[in-house]
Amino acid sequence: MKFASYSADGQNFYGAATDDGMIALSPDFPQWPTLLDVVRDGGLDQLTVTAEGRSVTHTDVQFDMVLPNARRILCVGVNFPDRNAEYKDGSEQPKYMSLFPRFASGFTGHNRPLIRPPESHMLDYEGEVAIVIGKGGRRIAQADAYDHIAALTICNEGTIRDWVRHAKFNVTQGKNWDNSGAIGPWLVPFNDPAQLDTARIITRVNGDIRQDDVLSRMMHPIRREIEYISTFMTLEPGDVIVTGTPTGSGARLDPPQFLKPGDVVEVEVTGIGTLRNTIEDEQT
Repeated sequence: MKFASYSADGQNFYGAATDDGMIALSPDFPQWPTLLDVVRDGGLDQLTVTAEGRSVTHTDVQFDMVLPNARRILCVGVNFPDRNAEYKDGSEQPKYMSLFPRFASGFTGHNRPLIRPPESHMLDYEGEVAIVIGKGGRRIAQADAYDHIAALTICNEGTIRDWVRHAKFNVTQGKNWDNSGAIGPWLVPFNDPAQLDTARIITRVNGDIRQDDVLSRMMHPIRREIEYISTFMTLEPGDVIVTGTPTGSGARLDPPQFLKPGDVVEVEVTGIGTLRNTIEDEQT
């Protein structure tokens, strides 16, 4: 079962995604106004039961960022061996992971455009798996880490490359341009370690494969990410962790190839689906 946030007929909904369209579920659960509220209350199983046997309610929909009111989104940087080598700075595999925050305003939904701002045309893609925390905790052991995941989704962690170099020790300003990235299309409930342990990320730009790797090669596996992050902050239901991108981003190609209007970026992850976005210039 897959659950998405979407709009149709001038209203906002969340519901179950099928090959034929969406099954609206939010009218059945007024106590959960948004999909984030469902996650926080551990309600994904109830959505599954309710959706069984139901007919499609909407076929013409616009997908939203899957958790548009997410309060905390934390991203892991440079988390694949080849990705570290791309920097050509001679550095060894890092002992500790790089982390930075992103905000929900920086993301749009599936089949919607990523926006290239007039201040910079260095808009780049980063295909990643994102996990959604379902059970909070502090100092979570790696052995228990997967028990704290409610669902999985896909992220194109779009980045304005020159703006991540504006300061010496942070990348926040290059990572948070409005609608520069996307998260979606939907949440897939997490119930089997294989959903992560054997997952593969493929990013295509206009049909050409740019990124292709497996999560098992991460320098800091997802169990370790949860352990490390929960050491310094209490993880809460609804928190999103964007887990890291493979080698092959546009900035690291020779010559660099940044996204331009008309381009189509697709991020495919085993067992989750494909997140697709076009590129448009900001209308000023």
